[in-house]
Amino acid sequence: MDPQSTYDRIATHFSKTREYAWPEVEAFLTDRSVDRALDVGCGNGRHTELLAEHASVVVGVDVSRELLEEARIRAAERGFEGRATFVHGDAERLPIASNAVGLAVYVATIHHLPSSGARRRSLNELARVLRPDGVALVSAWSTTHDKFDRIEGFDTTVDWTLPDGETVPRYYHIYAPDEFEADIRDSACELVDMETSSGNCYAVVRPTR
Repeated sequence: MDPQSTYDRIATHFSKTREYAWPEVEAFLTDRSVDRALDVGCGNGRHTELLAEHASVVVGVDVSRELLEEARIRAAERGFEGRATFVHGDAERLPIASNAVGLAVYVATIHHLPSSGARRRSLNELARVLRPDGVALVSAWSTTHDKFDRIEGFDTTVDWTLPDGETVPRYYHIYAPDEFEADIRDSACELVDMETSSGNCYAVVRPTR
């Protein structure tokens, strides 16, 4: 179940359902301003657009080329294309120089990576590209969501239904909050703050000092 082919298949319909930035991301970005920012797993660019209000230059990275095209269209339509660049890439191997960005969001993406090792490697990559004084928000779907009745983290698939009725399965790792915190602490990220909200874990992180 390859994330790239999955999201390439559903990109146009998926993008139409992802119009607005999450309030948790808006709250995280309040009063923050940097030269360069990064949106890991940028999707259709809804959070890239928000980051463009807080940074001179924003790079959006996604594994889906079709979602990147949706992001470019959004940037052109909403007038932030001059501040945003969209790049095809993998969260485990970010196409970004080390110590390059002061601010990043990595939301609703890490739970699509297929193993705990892959997820920790992506956190290491996030720490690598952040400046020493940089900070990032990381989110993942959590067992605290009303949809689930389990305490321990687990793997599952969640179908996306296209307008023609076709269902496309998407891989998820549903994190228990303690497990999410442990993965962060086992990575090159330092945990600054963590909370659960709307069935997601949110962690503010910075590179380990």
